[in-house]
Amino acid sequence: MRLVRILFSGLLFLRAMPVESAQITIHADVNLVQLSVRVTDKNGRNVVGLSRDAFRLMIDGKEQPITVFNGEDGPVTAGIVIDNSASMEPKRAEVIAAAMAFARASNTRDQMFVVHFNERARLGLPERTPFTGKIKELETAISSFDVGGSTALYDAILLAQSHIRGGVYGRRILLVITDGGDNSSKATLEEAVDAVAKAGVVIYAIGIYDPNDKDQNPKVLAHLAEVTGGEAFFPTALSDITRICEEIAADVRRQYTIGFAGADDNMYHQIEVIASDPKHGELQVHTRPSYFASKPRSSANRMQTKRKARKKK
Repeated sequence: MRLVRILFSGLLFLRAMPVESAQITIHADVNLVQLSVRVTDKNGRNVVGLSRDAFRLMIDGKEQPITVFNGEDGPVTAGIVIDNSASMEPKRAEVIAAAMAFARASNTRDQMFVVHFNERARLGLPERTPFTGKIKELETAISSFDVGGSTALYDAILLAQSHIRGGVYGRRILLVITDGGDNSSKATLEEAVDAVAKAGVVIYAIGIYDPNDKDQNPKVLAHLAEVTGGEAFFPTALSDITRICEEIAADVRRQYTIGFAGADDNMYHQIEVIASDPKHGELQVHTRPSYFASKPRSSANRMQTKRKARKKK
């Protein structure tokens, strides 16, 4: 069985105060950019156990201090986005099993949530539980859907990227499982791409297409993975998707977190991370090639907003 796998690089963005731990205190006055960094050797094998001294960070060609460094297996905020359209009926059991495999193989400290979509996107967890790390709650959320209708993929991605911003952890992951191209969204592909790029979300996409499906559009999933620094998978056998989800979870747990103080000019900036270690020879770093430097809200603006809210009550 042949598996098509497309690998891209990856980074994450978060407003925060630089610290030396995966437990990051969030402040709105400082931009902390977090990069999710995977390192491989010349044979494509993951290289773990590197220290901060093994890395150099270049922003727009100039070396930048690394203010946050965390070894592999730091916690993430992760969303599982599942296509519920009519064509998913014969794939439902395998998709549920694969999504659960991802949840079980992930870090137990991860904050997770679920988005279901057909022509409408909706959250899978109860409103009182925006995120969870409990497998039983995730199992209920993942499996509680009926198939039917069309495919609003871009709307689902917009909902997921909006929701993920409420998570504690600055490393943000979306696992997207679908079997067709978008045919129902109000949002455009460009709007979805812009939103996830600015939110620092990394997308891992699995396209389980039927050979004769006229709606299949693998280029869309490949593009979403490319611009967010994730990976796109296109298995030819449905039985492969559980293994792929386990691979994705393992890859996320092997990644390093590198953070630095970002700009606040509402512009994109180029990123290069260089890793070197004499024990491993030539190393390849997989991380997103750029980040968007959004302007943080100042304390004064936040206080003004609170005063206005109190006056309206």
